[in-house]
Amino acid sequence: MPDLADAPDALLVARARDGDERAFEVLIRRHWGLMIATAIRLLSSRADAEDAVQDACIVAWKSLDLLRDPDAVRAWLVQIAARKATDRLRRPKFEQDIDDVDAPEAPELGPLAQLELNAKLDSASRVLAGLPELQRQCWILKETAGFTYAEIAEQLDTNTSTVRGALSRARIALLRGMEEWA
Repeated sequence: MPDLADAPDALLVARARDGDERAFEVLIRRHWGLMIATAIRLLSSRADAEDAVQDACIVAWKSLDLLRDPDAVRAWLVQIAARKATDRLRRPKFEQDIDDVDAPEAPELGPLAQLELNAKLDSASRVLAGLPELQRQCWILKETAGFTYAEIAEQLDTNTSTVRGALSRARIALLRGMEEWA
């Protein structure tokens, strides 16, 4: 039997639809990083993001038969994770600290390059945290998760014109906020 870790997504989806929990586990492990990254960017809290992604995994397992294109499972899983994160944002708010987000590791960089990268990421995080919520959500869904304008509008229950305007303002704010690094 071939190793499931090397199996294409479509095959794993087919096996998971037949009840193969191991195949579903491989799919989730394969796409977990992007799901978590998307949820963290939306929620600014790793703990909340992990909860949202856990919820997304449950929904995905129960909804596998609704997935039309098994080759698009990655985008489908990220979309479910983003939806669950957005649902958490709509709940009564508790204080969320941007410091809960871990900066990505870049082990191939030297110490000075790593310091500069961390400073840039901290600066970008501060700018993102200072954006109005709609702008921040639109930017994250577009730039981190790769959603289309229509998908963002659907996710945030708004229209594409609003999304385009919010993204434009978010990009301008980020450019201005990151000028020192240009």
